[in-house]
Amino acid sequence: MLHPASKPDDLKIGADPLYSIILQEIRRRGYIEGVNLVIDRYSAEGRYERFGEISRQAIATNPDVIFAVTNQLVLALCAETKTIPIVAYTGDPVAIGIVKTLARPGGNVTGVSSDAGSEVYGKEVELLAQAVGKLSNARLLLSAGSVDGSPAKRMIIEAFERFKIPYRLELLHSPINEAEYRRAFDAMQHDQVDGVIISAEVENYTNRVLLGRLAREYRLPTIGIYSETVEAGALMSYANDFKAGCRRIAAQIVEILSGGNPAEMPFFQEIHFELLINLKAAKELGLELPAGLVARSDRLIE
Repeated sequence: MLHPASKPDDLKIGADPLYSIILQEIRRRGYIEGVNLVIDRYSAEGRYERFGEISRQAIATNPDVIFAVTNQLVLALCAETKTIPIVAYTGDPVAIGIVKTLARPGGNVTGVSSDAGSEVYGKEVELLAQAVGKLSNARLLLSAGSVDGSPAKRMIIEAFERFKIPYRLELLHSPINEAEYRRAFDAMQHDQVDGVIISAEVENYTNRVLLGRLAREYRLPTIGIYSETVEAGALMSYANDFKAGCRRIAAQIVEILSGGNPAEMPFFQEIHFELLINLKAAKELGLELPAGLVARSDRLIE
């Protein structure tokens, strides 16, 4: 298991909730760590320049399967091996060049995509604009390590431009930790930013609760894809069901451990998304949310 930011000890049952789902489902399907399964865990510790290093370390052990998340980390793995099976949780795998098609990946990589297309990223921009009323100084918060070749970044920028919303990128530099997030939020507050989109990178998942607290502390209207960020104080999230995706990941890992060929295993793409709105955060921000926006939500925090 390779992760861009979370510590190895967090990638266990009872620690990270999504990894708990994966590991519990693998156990339910007959593979039990310490009995008939060995799991090695690697973390880049928030340093994107270490992606190649931990990829080579994992590959050197010649594992039966590698599980990794985020586009850039999976690309680093693909640069090092074309034979070891990889199960990936990524954005659009076709757009970033790791598979030929979703139906028949054709190589050593399969997995789950959280990316349902450009309309999802446009929807984030649209929802944030509706909530704020009129965005005049927006930001996209993302890792400097994912700037080049990120389809999601490009689609969000295209949505900003389509809606004629002034924007800039707010880049997170290595190591991505609380101090770096606070530096970014300080800068956005100083620049009087009136809306923030948090990128879907897994570093932001690792720090999802911190991001919600910072959104509230710095009084910045914020939308992302992690519900825990909203529960911790951010304004909105628009996301698919990551729990279901994790169960699919576990099924793919077990299929490969049982002899399955990733080249012939379809890459699953999420298509159902839910809107979560924090009405308490909206009140603290002084926002009068449109009744139609509130009515469209799948869940409200009051």
